[in-house]
Parts: sequence; structure tokens; C-alpha cells
Amino acid sequence: MSIKDSAQDYRVATEEFLTLVSQLKPSDLDKSDGEGWNPRQVIHHLADSEAQSYARLRRLLAEPGTIIQGYDEGLWANNPTLGYTTRDVATSIAVFTAVRQASYELLCDLTEAQLENTCTHTESGEYTVRSWLRSYIRHPLDHSEQIRAQLR
Repeated sequence: MSIKDSAQDYRVATEEFLTLVSQLKPSDLDKSDGEGWNPRQVIHHLADSEAQSYARLRRLLAEPGTIIQGYDEGLWANNPTLGYTTRDVATSIAVFTAVRQASYELLCDLTEAQLENTCTHTESGEYTVRSWLRSYIRHPLDHSEQIRAQLR
């Protein structure tokens, strides 16, 4: 798959998630089937995760060969100060939107050779721009399905 096709897939995944969350009613945000995160928590997670992913992509492009730090998403989700169960989602949606757009713009300027830029991820080892792209095309799609499952 070409970088242009991958960038388009990335944009489509972003739009799918944003379309889904724009259709949520306030009463939907805290619905849960008892399994996994509710929609509010997913939205806050995506804002944090995408902010991390943006920094990772920039590091892959600017500092290949360096370390990419993982983070414990469960600890973040359970930290009361971060407000995954209480905060309004508007700011997290704005963060998600902004960092996905900024990442998309970077993707549009990549060369095929840059897809092989490599860093070492502290949790998963060798990490390329190509693996970053595969992961973050899927990420909002997977969480969109998680939200849909909570609402069924």
C-alpha cells in the first residue's frame, strides 16, 4: 500500500470516529455493559493515546534510532485527576481532532523511505513509521467498535 493510500485510510479512520462521537447523546457517554471502558472513557483515552502517537511519529521522523516511551493506559484511565469518568468530552474530542490532523499532514509529506525509520519502543521493541501507521489507522476504528458494543 502506498503512503498516499495509507494517509487516506488514516483520515477515513479519523472521520469515522468523529462521526460516531458526534452522534452520541450525553446519556450515551456513561453507558456500559460492564465490560471495558464506556464511551466517555474511550474518548478520553483516544485523546491521550493520539497525543502520544503524534509525539511518537515526530520522534520517528526527527530522531530515528532513539527510544519511544510507552505508557500505562490503564493507570491513566484510573487516575482520578485525569477525569476519565467525570470530565466533559469536548476538550478530548478537540485534542483528538487536532493531533490526528497534524499527524495526517505529516503523513502527506512522507517519502516511502521514511516508512522504514525505526526507533525502539520500550514495550514492543523495534518500531517503524510503517508499524506506527498500521497501528494508528486501526486504533480509532477498534475503539469505535468498542463504543458501538457499549451502546447495544
